[in-house]
Amino acid sequence: MSDMEFKSGFVAVVGRPNVGKSTLVNALLGQKISIVTARPQTTRHRILGILNREHSQIILVDTPGLHRHGGKAINRSMNRAAASSISEADVVAFVVEALRMTEEDEDVLGRVQKAGLPVILVINKVDKIKDKERLLPFMQQLAARHKFAAVVPVSAATGKNLDILQKEMLGQLPASPPLFPQDQTTDKSEAFMAAEIIREKLTNRLNQELPYGLTVEVEQYSHDEEGRVLVQAIIWVGRAGHKAIVIGQSGQVLKQIGKEARIELKRRVKRPVHLDLWVKVLENWSDSERALQRFGYETA
Repeated sequence: MSDMEFKSGFVAVVGRPNVGKSTLVNALLGQKISIVTARPQTTRHRILGILNREHSQIILVDTPGLHRHGGKAINRSMNRAAASSISEADVVAFVVEALRMTEEDEDVLGRVQKAGLPVILVINKVDKIKDKERLLPFMQQLAARHKFAAVVPVSAATGKNLDILQKEMLGQLPASPPLFPQDQTTDKSEAFMAAEIIREKLTNRLNQELPYGLTVEVEQYSHDEEGRVLVQAIIWVGRAGHKAIVIGQSGQVLKQIGKEARIELKRRVKRPVHLDLWVKVLENWSDSERALQRFGYETA
């Protein structure tokens, strides 16, 4: 097969927060490249997941949820990351939740309509709908709103119709040689993935007390002579009072988070992991463009 017969391109997976974009990307890839929590706006960066097949390469772009109320610098950063992913894509996968269309969904639909790209409407979480007869009218109603390339009801959680969605994505991609090496699965480094895994454990543990006021910076990611992975990371919080919450009484919260993160990192890299965590304060880091740039967020 010649290079021109090979298909490759970018599919921006977009939608409002908490519609299951990261779960969908992970499910399509068959591996975890984006962290997932029950909290909206867990995804803060553009993350590429590269789905390699014999004659194709689908580059899935997981994006932060497009949202209103973007008053802080970090909210603006997330919206910029999602919007720029649309403008740079070959195809858009617009993800909505089954039987639910909110004002924020309408905002996202407006953005993808203006992009002038092929758009696949992905109706996620169909496994949660008990009365399936309600689904078809919902699909028809949305399908009338735009000339979608396809409308695919799926469940990222159960895998329902993901094979159909993958075929629809592939059908919209241009003929192109691979854009990444065919053994590569993401554009992010292992240090980035380590930071995200730590943040996932923090978010799951502290989602009531401290949902958004922290970020993780990996200062060192290396290997020792025995083959262990050595990770040193700082958990940054935005207020002095948050530091004690993350550490917990007698250090128990931090110890448990470290244990959970180390177990997942070990499973990911398939070798022993030594993880050191520190907690530091940087006042109002989430509303500082300079701090966001330092921590690797997309800035203007």
